[in-house]
Amino acid sequence: MAQSLAQVHLHLIFSTKNRVPHLAESTVRNEMFAYLASTFNGLNAPAHIICGMPDHVHALFSLPRDKDIAGIVAEVKRSSSIWVKKRDNAYKLFQWQSGYGVFSVSHSNLGRVARYIRGQEEHHRTLSFQDEFRRFLKRHGVAFDERYVWD
Repeated sequence: MAQSLAQVHLHLIFSTKNRVPHLAESTVRNEMFAYLASTFNGLNAPAHIICGMPDHVHALFSLPRDKDIAGIVAEVKRSSSIWVKKRDNAYKLFQWQSGYGVFSVSHSNLGRVARYIRGQEEHHRTLSFQDEFRRFLKRHGVAFDERYVWD
């Protein structure tokens, strides 16, 4: 085959370090989501939707065929952490957790996953971030050791 073609969609989930609700103010949270989307797009990894809560983020994006997941996530987290710290001195202690979860999404499920991400505030009325993340890991058959998931 002369061409290398790919269509890979991913649902990325990561939190602030120790789930500190640094993004409690809706203005900074929305600006953070916009900044994250811009960073994904700048990496040629188009963001379909980014949403979340004061302590975590969900991003649905497309992985370019010439980049790796870890590199994209590292750059998105690095640059957004620098951005928010420069935005206001109140965020000087801001940090993302070191880890993340990423799950494949079929093209036929993009709409369903986007609706799930958009509905963060609604389902977090009754579900903590940790319980949500555990559900994702179990649903996707990801073995994990609770001692090493949280930081």
